[in-house]
Amino acid sequence: MPTVSVSAEISSLIEPILQRHAWRADRLVQILREVQEAVDFISDETAAHLAEALKIPYAQVHSTRDFYAFFYRENRGRYRVLFSDNITDRMAGNQALFEHMSKRLKLEPGKVSDDGLVSIDYCSCTGMCDQGPAILVNNRAITRMTLRRVDEICDLIRGQVPLDKWPAEFFRVDDNIRRADMLLGTPHEPGKAVRAAIARGRDGMLAEMKLSNLRGRGGAGFTTAVKWEACRNAPATPRYIVCNADEGEPGTFKDRVLLQSYAGRVFEGMVIAAYTVGASHGFLYLRGEYLYLLQPLEAYLAGMRAAGLLGRDIGGVAGFDFDIEIHLGAGAYVCGEETALIESLEGKAGRPRVRPPFPVTSGYMGKPTVVNNVETLCKVTEIALHGGTWYEAIGTKQSTGTKILSVAGDCARPGLYEYAFGVRIAQVLEDCGAQDAIAVQVSGASGVCLSEREFGRRIAFEDVPTAGSFMIFGKQRDLFEVARNFAHFFAHESCGFCTPCRVGTVLMKEIMDKIADGRGTQYEMNELLRLQQVLKPGSHCGLGQTAGNAVADTVQKFRPAYERRLAETDFVPAFDLDAALSRARELAGRDDAAAHLGEEA
Repeated sequence: MPTVSVSAEISSLIEPILQRHAWRADRLVQILREVQEAVDFISDETAAHLAEALKIPYAQVHSTRDFYAFFYRENRGRYRVLFSDNITDRMAGNQALFEHMSKRLKLEPGKVSDDGLVSIDYCSCTGMCDQGPAILVNNRAITRMTLRRVDEICDLIRGQVPLDKWPAEFFRVDDNIRRADMLLGTPHEPGKAVRAAIARGRDGMLAEMKLSNLRGRGGAGFTTAVKWEACRNAPATPRYIVCNADEGEPGTFKDRVLLQSYAGRVFEGMVIAAYTVGASHGFLYLRGEYLYLLQPLEAYLAGMRAAGLLGRDIGGVAGFDFDIEIHLGAGAYVCGEETALIESLEGKAGRPRVRPPFPVTSGYMGKPTVVNNVETLCKVTEIALHGGTWYEAIGTKQSTGTKILSVAGDCARPGLYEYAFGVRIAQVLEDCGAQDAIAVQVSGASGVCLSEREFGRRIAFEDVPTAGSFMIFGKQRDLFEVARNFAHFFAHESCGFCTPCRVGTVLMKEIMDKIADGRGTQYEMNELLRLQQVLKPGSHCGLGQTAGNAVADTVQKFRPAYERRLAETDFVPAFDLDAALSRARELAGRDDAAAHLGEEA
């Protein structure tokens, strides 16, 4: 542990942050985020200072800081620029823009300028796929990047113009709602859904949830009423409601729009859940890339408190006390997994827990906790207003209600499309103006890649389930490069908890790179499929279990995209050991046969 020694200036900036969070160690992630905003980065000395102030081991602060992509232990500049590197951003030309900015700023990727002013690098998907290429500057999203906008941003950085003085147009984030149905197309009347739930009573509301057969919209599709009832029946108190708004799946942005323009439905869904299960506190876990939403959401919560929809005796019900606080993530895809999210809420590195126990009995702080997706909670308000039988009649038998799709890629009209479950892939393609599509990646990098002959399949849990991402690839696209982008994503986002995922995702990435370099053979093709067979059953959580899906699908359905890159030999080594010894030969002044591997003395 380094000596606890920070300057008086830094100490004076940190102290109000600690005071605001009541020196609580469980708020470490939020404290680290605010400290970095105040002092630009979190040095080892600053980490030690925080450990002492919070009365926790230095190792805990150190490991938590180093776990999250948006926390920095060294200076990354006053302006930290990150280019979103999801496949749709690449298709929109992000790499050319990155190179242009690097040349303008005279910077290498990941390096800080000599004057300590700026750094530039890549990050994972930022949830702006319908209006990319996108970047983050100090975690604030800027959409619709062009060469001209790159030049303007470079000038602003060189002029050291504060971010809040930059043109407002840079930070505009559109909803792009293209097709609205029962959720997106219905006006919201504040408080109406909460009053309807209270009128039904706690038992009555749970009964309506059961009738609705609502399934979670985060991807797993677990029946919401079953989760609520298990939490409600758990003997321990207090109970918690958590809204999972850590929308990190590449290609997904529906929750961003719901939080931006339908926040009332999200928060009232949390209130109804709290009423039904007997919870007293709620959290909205907002992904770090959506920092721009933090203040508007806080303002909305303040309005709900003023209207009596949050706080004490909600709706005039004595003892119905419930409030919501917002926690911001810091760039960790794995925190979309509910137990990893809870770990992060508790101020720790977001590594998935061993289950059982499940969160409904032992979640946040070991207490019963319901974790629901943003869209799921919006659907709760519809059931409160109209009843479970009405809701269950929409969609299919196993997939009730509507589903919002985040449509991006090779189409004329990217954005949100809401359909009743059961809609065919071909219908979505027609509606969004996707001509000459050869593939659709449904449910993000962890989902399924569909070829043209599968466009008659339907969006439904019993056919093609999805968390919402719907990425379209036209005939000009190389599906090998699509899968390679996803392989890099998973290798970057693996939390390292279990060996199959930690090692397997890196091996998959390296094999894909080897094939891209023209050094792959049929051996590598077999290895890719073998790795998938190790990752799927052997990984601890869904990240590793699904990390090989895109590669396996594209190998099976778009094999020529791989085979045209293969070397015409049985095996090509990934590492040339003799070449690696060249420096040793140079230092030794030798170049005879005995100094080379595989040659006789």
